[in-house]
Amino acid sequence: MSNYKRATFEEEEGADIPVDGAISPDSVEVGFRKGGIQFFGPIGRRTQLEVVLAGLLLASLLALFGCALTLGVHYNRDPSRNVCLTEACVTVASKIVESLDRTIDPCQDFYQYACGGWIRKNPLPDGRSRWSTFNSIWDQNQAVLKHLLENGTFNSSSEAEKKAQFYYLSCLNEQHIEELGAQPLVDLITKTGGWNITEPWDKDNFMDVLKTVSGPYRAQPFFTVGVSVDPKNSNSNVIQVDQSGLFLPSRDYYLNKTNEKVLKAYLDYMVELGLLLGGDKNSTLSQMQQILDFETALANITVPQDERRDEEKIYHKITIAELQALAPAVDWLDYLTSALSPLELNDTEPVVVYAREYLQQVSDLINKTDRNLLNNYMIWNLVQKGAPSLDQRFENAQDKLLESLYGTKKSCTPRWQTCIGNTDDTLGFALGALFVKATFDKHSKEIAEGMINEIRTAFKAALDDLSWMDEQTRQAAKDKADAIYDMIGFPDFILDPKELDDVYDGYEVSEDNFFQNMLNFYNFSARVMADQLRKPPNKDQWSMTPPTVNAYYMPTKNGIVFPAGILQAPFYARDHPKALNFGGIGVVMGHELTHAFDDQDI
Repeated sequence: MSNYKRATFEEEEGADIPVDGAISPDSVEVGFRKGGIQFFGPIGRRTQLEVVLAGLLLASLLALFGCALTLGVHYNRDPSRNVCLTEACVTVASKIVESLDRTIDPCQDFYQYACGGWIRKNPLPDGRSRWSTFNSIWDQNQAVLKHLLENGTFNSSSEAEKKAQFYYLSCLNEQHIEELGAQPLVDLITKTGGWNITEPWDKDNFMDVLKTVSGPYRAQPFFTVGVSVDPKNSNSNVIQVDQSGLFLPSRDYYLNKTNEKVLKAYLDYMVELGLLLGGDKNSTLSQMQQILDFETALANITVPQDERRDEEKIYHKITIAELQALAPAVDWLDYLTSALSPLELNDTEPVVVYAREYLQQVSDLINKTDRNLLNNYMIWNLVQKGAPSLDQRFENAQDKLLESLYGTKKSCTPRWQTCIGNTDDTLGFALGALFVKATFDKHSKEIAEGMINEIRTAFKAALDDLSWMDEQTRQAAKDKADAIYDMIGFPDFILDPKELDDVYDGYEVSEDNFFQNMLNFYNFSARVMADQLRKPPNKDQWSMTPPTVNAYYMPTKNGIVFPAGILQAPFYARDHPKALNFGGIGVVMGHELTHAFDDQDI
């Protein structure tokens, strides 16, 4: 987890997107990751720029298609010209025509001319705040996965693939989820030490609760802790600590008066969950308001993302002993030793800190805050993690908040789609093995690799035309472009049942207990994180699963990744003319390549 900001064309609402200050994956991405809205972390966000870029991609793709079609019609009048009349060319030509709005003068409104037909034939689906080709492809991929997972004759030599099916079926088992009601989360709260909202609480166990909720249960109150490649030393992994603790998409929701409607909806959501878990109405309202006020205090000290773009300024490599002096409210050696068990740590262990001032201030805030409120806030973070795996009442409460934030509801999404997204989050490489074997042509890797090389060659040629760049810099840029590491389709290990099973070894999955499967995964992922610290970084490690409709650049590895999920029509098809593939997935490839040279990744 390094502190690089994602650059996206399109992100589906509620994907696991970093908020202000959250540690983000070591990647710069384009596209749309998963469907369904999940509250296993802060709610997602998007920017106007992303929407504009998504529109530009669609417009440029359709414009290229339109030009190809026009030229094809013209050439067809001349028998000496070669015209593609294969079934694939005729089919895609028909789709191009359907995507146009030929009632519009392209000189007056080219976007409407190029995209108007597509927009008319693709009205915004219920439960979605926007819709694009990225979303459409993900829906297609989900339908494929649904068929594979619900196949009554499912037979796999891989235990990991069977775990993926069990996890999916447990998520679909709404009858059992309804029978359990709120009890699984109530029991978890009691096991963690109790919550004053649902039962009398008077303990002095701050560190014990903090270690539990942010260790095996992966909640992130106050700050985030992870293990990832050291941005200043790509040959080693290192503990990384950053600011965290806000549930809403941005600190602005807490601080701007224009967002009072959202804050009211958030407080209502908090209270409703407290009542569903057994709280008293008056007491719950009072205590939830205190938690919201505490989150607002965290928002006040959270550094906005636009002030964190300079890696040199926010990167601080210190020892655990120095971290203890910086933020003494937390026993850091005790905390990190617990989080990374069974590893042995000492005060000299290096830690990369991205939010030095924030950690100082959050330490002061912890020291001056009542321990009852601190416990309430930490358990509220645990409740946020567990609530999406409970019965319909919790989903209904969530819908009201989503409607206030986005004007959409999670309940509009079919349950099976939500469960596909959850399974991809949890057992995505096992799911990817099923997807790749069913959909990904073995020659597509070679074709995509060839396209990337052609785009790389064109990029290097364009560097020669830059008069402002000196020769030394130009050669360095060409050398970096040549060194970019390409990862196409899927990691090879997923097609080896033994290697795939080893990845998920130790993760127990049942066919009927969705909540427990979720808890088991959090515990499993904590162990996997700890296991990475003493190992060298794996250059071939993917941070996206094969079915994902997305692509990304990895700064610390100088690599670009294009999962099988995005190498699908209309972006890419083996039987499409090269011009169409270059106008589709080629746009994404060029976009990712340029991330190696933008202000975040040079």
